[in-house]
Amino acid sequence: MKKQNTPAEIPEIRPGQSIELLKELHILTRDGKLNQDTRRKLKQVYHLYQFIEPLLADAQSLADHGAGKSYLGFILYDLFFKAKEAGHIYGIETRKELVEKSRELAARLGFERMSFLDITVEESTHSSALPEQIDVVTALHACNTATDDAIRFALTKHAKHIVLVPCCQAEVAAAMRAGKSAALAKTPLSELWRHPIHTRELGSHLSNVLRCLLLESHGYQVTVTELVGWEHSMKNELIIATKSAAKSGRPQQIARERAEAILREFNIEELAPRFTY
Repeated sequence: MKKQNTPAEIPEIRPGQSIELLKELHILTRDGKLNQDTRRKLKQVYHLYQFIEPLLADAQSLADHGAGKSYLGFILYDLFFKAKEAGHIYGIETRKELVEKSRELAARLGFERMSFLDITVEESTHSSALPEQIDVVTALHACNTATDDAIRFALTKHAKHIVLVPCCQAEVAAAMRAGKSAALAKTPLSELWRHPIHTRELGSHLSNVLRCLLLESHGYQVTVTELVGWEHSMKNELIIATKSAAKSGRPQQIARERAEAILREFNIEELAPRFTY
């Protein structure tokens, strides 16, 4: 009879990883094995972790917005915070049933420095359950304006690092669509979004450009890269922002001015309160 793999014999699993957690996340099957699909999922988890791990070196707190089942928080705690004496992860999610499940799993795993709050991003900004400063803020696949809410939270909490994977942006595209007639008369660049499919695609791209400029205007150094291969997801633009040690100055002013110019050029100046504060 062929000998079955045990978790210790699977080279992809790192020493000390919680086998129970990997099963709960459906990365390991219930009998402790990896198949082709779960091996790919584990590879994606490690791929994301390699971007976030360097940001945690000077971090004592992390808030994950739109946490869902808090898979990201659990992985970060298991791979990084579990071996540390300090450091706390906050999962913020509006669906109470998911928050309750996360609390139960954290208690079962002994992950004592994890908290889960069933509140909105806006509520979390002023919640006494969170410290005045959060070192790292993450928001993965936070739909539409939830990403912008997470950015505002991060700026309010003076975050050192911000990690975003935006998803399903519609607000900018809607504003572009509403002002399309005026834009067509104003500039030939409006041909870039004359057709509906182009409006949607350009609106999504423009949303992220404006978010990057907003972060730069607040003194962050911004990197934009690809999270995973395009074959896995079309929503995989990874934005990483790190607070610069330099004092405020001309570069921040230039970023703000460029954002304002883009809003004017695309005839969507009504969105200035979201992108140029």
